Amino acid sequence: MFRKAAVTTVSNGSYLQGQANGRLPSMDSGQPAQEGKVVLKKKVTLLRGISIIIGTIIGAGIFISPKGILKNTGSVGMSLTVWTVCGILSLFGALCYAELGTCIKKSGGHYTYILEAFGPLPAFVRVWVELLIIRPAATAVISLAFGRYILEPFFMQCEIPELAIKLITAVGITLVMVLNSTSVSWSARIQIFLTFCKLVAILIIIVPGVIQLIKGETQHFKNAFAGNDASVMGLPLAFYSGMYAYSGWFYLNFVTEEVENPEKNIPLAICISMIIVTVGYVLTNVAYFTTISAGELLLSKAVAVTFAERLMGGFSLAVPVFVALSCFGSMNGGIFAVSRMFFVASREGHLPEILSMIHVRKHTPLPAVIVLHPLTMIMLFIGDLYSLLNFLSFARWLFIGLVVAGLIYLRYKRPDMPRPFKVPLFIPALFSFTCLFMVALSLYSDPVNTGIGFAITLTGVPAYYLFIVWDKKPKWFRKLLGK
Repeated sequence: MFRKAAVTTVSNGSYLQGQANGRLPSMDSGQPAQEGKVVLKKKVTLLRGISIIIGTIIGAGIFISPKGILKNTGSVGMSLTVWTVCGILSLFGALCYAELGTCIKKSGGHYTYILEAFGPLPAFVRVWVELLIIRPAATAVISLAFGRYILEPFFMQCEIPELAIKLITAVGITLVMVLNSTSVSWSARIQIFLTFCKLVAILIIIVPGVIQLIKGETQHFKNAFAGNDASVMGLPLAFYSGMYAYSGWFYLNFVTEEVENPEKNIPLAICISMIIVTVGYVLTNVAYFTTISAGELLLSKAVAVTFAERLMGGFSLAVPVFVALSCFGSMNGGIFAVSRMFFVASREGHLPEILSMIHVRKHTPLPAVIVLHPLTMIMLFIGDLYSLLNFLSFARWLFIGLVVAGLIYLRYKRPDMPRPFKVPLFIPALFSFTCLFMVALSLYSDPVNTGIGFAITLTGVPAYYLFIVWDKKPKWFRKLLGK
């Protein structure tokens, strides 16, 4: 059923198991194909790359609750400024990943770049935390938003039962897992369709907003920077919320080996996607303020729904459906990309060997996809999801900052490395400083939750020595790890 990825294979029961261990040749190395070799095919075109990035970045947040930035900035003008600056900073980070993706032509994203720059221990800690906590919790949270909004049109007059939300959410998660296990092409095609739906949803908000501006509805923009002064702590927290809203630009780097012509398509897809998302986010917030005041926006539970109800009447029922489709696209893009991180980590010997096996006929990393299903279901039904995300939100920016710092380090450590795409040095310096500043801020502003998250992250260190370094494991323990 499965074959070990990209190595010579021999028969071993129901699948063909690879005889190589760990560091494998890049798919772009020019080496001749070996007999019995099964690889993930290059099926990610420029359009599919753009859909992965846009479709994963744009989730429920821009439609439901952009009030975090407004709350911490204190004024309409300052909140729009933060949305713009966060888009530019995210573009800087995305350009850094574009350079890394064109000079290190391996899938795996954060994990691969940390492994290349700083070695196996920090790379293992990154994939350890991603597998056990971050990805299952993040998938469960965005899936719950999908479940809630897909049911919204059926429960307009009453509260939606929590059990119904979780059951529909479980169905949605399972559907995404099956889709990504079955076909790379179909998951990419559906991602393109869902990305189109997201952009249509944003246009449904932007176009009436522009019409409102033409009509002269600018009262909420008068004295745009007047209001409550942003506190010293509030402004950095607003940037933290904004950067979180833009997060997802790095997902194309998780599937580098499957991208057609990566030297050209990775930078192009990243730049096009970030420009579209930044312009869309800023104009969407401008549209909100043509109809909703700052005070009303802070009180609204779902800003897009409130906006649609005021301007579109009965058509506002379509908004929850678009939000649900948007969430489904984020689920699909996230699982499609992150499963490749687990696939590569297994290929390097940092996760059980079965996760680096590819389905013979479907050419999908099926085990690396479905390993998330039971963990996500556990998070969905018994986990305190938002606490877990609060515990570990700092870990994302810590490791992203480490990756971009690694880009600077590799410039000096390996100056002769081919770099088809190269960014000015001030861009990675500024971006890595911003990430590490946000990490330091979270330690200062919320030491309890951040401290718990830091402790959870550090559990990866003893796990590394137990599972990877210790070479005198009992036979049953080695079998459990698939070695």
